[in-house]
Amino acid sequence: MNKLMVFVVAVLAMPIGTAYAIDHPPTKEGLWLVRTQTIGNPGGKKSEDTMKVCRDHASEKAGEAVMRNMKGCTISNESLSSNVYSLAIHCAIAGTVIDSKAATTFQSDTAVHSETHVSYTPAMNGETDQTVINDQTYLGSCPAGVKPGIVH
Repeated sequence: MNKLMVFVVAVLAMPIGTAYAIDHPPTKEGLWLVRTQTIGNPGGKKSEDTMKVCRDHASEKAGEAVMRNMKGCTISNESLSSNVYSLAIHCAIAGTVIDSKAATTFQSDTAVHSETHVSYTPAMNGETDQTVINDQTYLGSCPAGVKPGIVH
């Protein structure tokens, strides 16, 4: 179940570079630094993580296809207003209902900020909800030999 929670949060927290059903501002292909802060409730337990990921539009499109085709999940709302892309997803997986709402702000083609709120019914791993704050910054070209989609 923990892997499911991490996967759902990761999918929702990474909305950049993908060819969504709604076109959003373009982002650069290449190496991105992703800083993530997660706050779990009850208790306000905080964790932070940083990773680098090599991206191209094709790998992002493949990731979007996985999100859109997750069994038990439906997109209940999707919109773009100015430079803010909003997405709401409802999932019923393995006896747990997961409702997520994300807002992604495209600050430029090299900087993206997103905030995702996720609730779990019943609680998952003792958590009823999470807030995921994600800041992504373009670093430049992917290192030689690193394929898009690779996280390091």
